[in-house]
Amino acid sequence: MKTIRPEFKIKIDIRPPFIDERGEILNLIDAPFASAAVIRSVKGAIRGNHYHKTDYHYCWLQSGGMVYYHRPVGGSGPIEKRVISAGELFYTPALYEHVMYFTEDSVLFVFARNNRDMPHYEADTVRVPPFAKIEPSREKV
Repeated sequence: MKTIRPEFKIKIDIRPPFIDERGEILNLIDAPFASAAVIRSVKGAIRGNHYHKTDYHYCWLQSGGMVYYHRPVGGSGPIEKRVISAGELFYTPALYEHVMYFTEDSVLFVFARNNRDMPHYEADTVRVPPFAKIEPSREKV
């Protein structure tokens, strides 16, 4: 199995937009990917509790708010937690268990390396028992 570089960043800086009299172009990602999806989640939704064997994904939260947790597969150390606000881009590498807790109704764009049709997705996804202690009354964005 391939491991990710230890220096990767969860939150990714977005370049300033190109703006002229016609409007604005915001380039989110300069990376190869085979799938783009829009995920709508209601307040209180939990998504994830899995990892991908080979897939990685960049996620851009268009609207709403969420708390993102992750750790290396089988990790026993501290779980990394990040509050993600609308307009932020974040990255999940392969072989990282991850879960997302949505603190409000949200729209999330997901750009993935692999094809995300169900057979490909299921073959690459390994579900794990819940690993982050999510306390809705304490999770604020």
